[in-house]
Amino acid sequence: MSDDATGTPMDEVPELPRLGEMGLENFPPYLMNRIMGRYNAALREEMAKLGLTTPKMRSIAVLSVMDGLQIRELAIYAVVEQSTLSRALDALEKDGLVRRETDPADSRATRVYLTATGRKTYEILWPHVAVAYHQMFKGIGSEEMRGFVTTLQRILKNIRKNPI
Repeated sequence: MSDDATGTPMDEVPELPRLGEMGLENFPPYLMNRIMGRYNAALREEMAKLGLTTPKMRSIAVLSVMDGLQIRELAIYAVVEQSTLSRALDALEKDGLVRRETDPADSRATRVYLTATGRKTYEILWPHVAVAYHQMFKGIGSEEMRGFVTTLQRILKNIRKNPI
């Protein structure tokens, strides 16, 4: 049999019940999308007050942890298409939240840095992120949380298309 989109031989994929048989509430990709949609919606009002969209917020959040990434790396970490990221970076740079510099090791590449204003903006947003995070994991103990994160890391490793 031919390979699927992940490169896994189709004869190695176990038979799965149809979506209607298992139901949406038992289909992890549906649950993950619904959770992230709700999480993003919970932050949308605060992001809008700061002039941020989800791609902009993800970019400054990543840069608050790993400043000076190349644009292609930032796109991966922020989970944003490179064309969407490019428009977001244009706006973030115009607003003085990031600056772009040519990579000294590769003149074809550009690195992105969070400015002091960008860091301040992220610090204003962070308490709202923390509240949304706390609400999401309310009633989930630390051991269960560690297991959940470990499972998510395995899933990411299984579907990852790049080393990041």
